[in-house]
Amino acid sequence: MKKKYISNSHESVRMFKSDFFELLSKVHYTVPLYIFVPVILFCSYKALFEVNIGILEYIGLFIAGLFVWTIVEYIMHRFVFHLEPNKNWKWAQRLHFVMHGVHHDYPSDAKRLVLPPSLSIPLSTGFYFLFKALLPVNYIFGFFPGFILGYLIYDISHYAMHHFNFKSGFFKKIKQHHMLHHFQDPDKGYGVSSPFWDKIFRSDFLKK
Repeated sequence: MKKKYISNSHESVRMFKSDFFELLSKVHYTVPLYIFVPVILFCSYKALFEVNIGILEYIGLFIAGLFVWTIVEYIMHRFVFHLEPNKNWKWAQRLHFVMHGVHHDYPSDAKRLVLPPSLSIPLSTGFYFLFKALLPVNYIFGFFPGFILGYLIYDISHYAMHHFNFKSGFFKKIKQHHMLHHFQDPDKGYGVSSPFWDKIFRSDFLKK
C-alpha cells in the first residue's frame, strides 16, 4: 500500500484563501457541547413534559437513537468521508480534502478534530427532519436526543483519542483502533467511538 503524507505537526494548515471560510473550518473541541447539549435537553423536555411520552418509552427511544448513531457514524465515515473521488474531478478531490482528507494528512491538528458548526448544524438538521418523517408522531423527541448524544460521544472521544494518553481500559483499546486507521491502514477501522460495526462488516484490524 502506498504510504500517504502524514504530518506530525499540531499546527493547522490553511485550507481557504478567504479568512471567513478559514475561520469556519476550525473549532475548539468543546463547541459541539455548547450547541447540542441544549438540543438534547430541549427535546427531552418536549418528550417528557409536553407530548407526554412515558418515561420507559422515552428511555427506549433514547437508546434506539444512540444505537442508530453508531451505524450512521460507521456509514458516514466509510462511504462518505472515505469515498475516493475520480482523479479528473478536481472539485471532488478538493471537497474530499476539505471534508476529511485534511484530517488524515494532519491528524494532530486540534482545531479540526470535531465537526465545525458550519457542517454539524446542517447535517443534524437534515437527520432531524429525516427521522421525524420516518418515526411515529412525537417519537422524534425521545429518539433524537439519543442520536445527538451518540454524535457528541463520537466528536469528543475523537478529540481525546488524538490528544489524551489512555493507560488502560476501553478508551485505550478504541484509541489503538483509531490510530491503526490513521497510521496502518485507512481502509479499515471506520468505527471511531466503537469498533462494533467494523467487526460486523469485517473491516476490523487483526489485533494482538
